[in-house]
Amino acid sequence: MREIKEVDKFDNIEIYQFAMRMTKIAKKAVRRAQEENRRLGVPNVFSENGILYYELNGEITTKSPFEEDK
Repeated sequence: MREIKEVDKFDNIEIYQFAMRMTKIAKKAVRRAQEENRRLGVPNVFSENGILYYELNGEITTKSPFEEDK
């Protein structure tokens, strides 16, 4: 088993802290985009377990609102 050096521990902490800051920034950006979409009447699209969901006007559905435009 490889011995962890003090430098490795410090690098790992820095990487973790950086990842946490980036995650916080990304989550804030997503929330802002979702709110703007709601304000503009644009569906928020997300995936869970490989299934696409669409949120529009407070309703969540698997039926794409974009298919009606075809």
